[in-house]
Amino acid sequence: MLPTIKIGQTDVTRLIIGGNPFSGNSHVSAALDNEMMDYFTTETIKKTICDCLAHGVDTMQLRADRHIMRMVRELYLEGHKLNWIAQTASEIAPFETNVRNASVYKPAGVYLHGTLTDRLFKAKKYDEIETKLKIIRESGAAVGLGTHMPEVVEYAEERGLDLDFYMACVYNLSKEDRVSSAITGRANEGERYDDADKVKMYKTIRAAGKPCLAFKILAASRKCQSHDTIEAAFREAYANIKPIDGVVVGMFPKHSDQVRQNCDIVKKILNNNLVDSDDIHL
Repeated sequence: MLPTIKIGQTDVTRLIIGGNPFSGNSHVSAALDNEMMDYFTTETIKKTICDCLAHGVDTMQLRADRHIMRMVRELYLEGHKLNWIAQTASEIAPFETNVRNASVYKPAGVYLHGTLTDRLFKAKKYDEIETKLKIIRESGAAVGLGTHMPEVVEYAEERGLDLDFYMACVYNLSKEDRVSSAITGRANEGERYDDADKVKMYKTIRAAGKPCLAFKILAASRKCQSHDTIEAAFREAYANIKPIDGVVVGMFPKHSDQVRQNCDIVKKILNNNLVDSDDIHL
């Protein structure tokens, strides 16, 4: 089995399956977006999640949109025991309604969509960020703050914002102004994945007092050239986060059994304490 951490009051595995591929959001190209959407029918999404459960991953990070919530409902009705960490869906308004609809399914946590967080932060709309976090708190779920910017985590820590966890992208995709593909309807193409970003974000994650869920450790498939590059990315991630932190990874098992591969790698690393000090960024 996989080791667990706490998100609020819920025990979740330190490997969590991410939902971007399910929603056709590859962060690579329109062609790959479409390939993911064609592959991931509701039944295929559920099968992928059930495969994760079979391999020891009991937590999913998915958008709180109507399609995903319907699928979550079906999983629960079928008796599957798993945890949902919900990302607010920026295209759904008002925000309160989106959070309330998600709370029906008793998510382990709800977090403010990172692209929205970053846009508000860069506009210095700090009060709006806190207002949205308060709305999540009132829903009863653990409160999360998503971001691609280390500065956001540092600000939240310094100000003691009322939250329980961070969703922290190891690549700063918000160095340039951007809007989610869920809002624009266009693929997020041409994004910059600078390895130098990881040094700062991993340092920020280690310094944070609250649990962090690191995501895009595989640079949205750019580190998936081979088994060795995938394992190296996982080793680097677990070497650079705290024992109370986890990793979120999207999986697209159309061409290979990514669920088994990722789970086997993480079990090997965590259960045998194979984190290499050479992987640690100082």
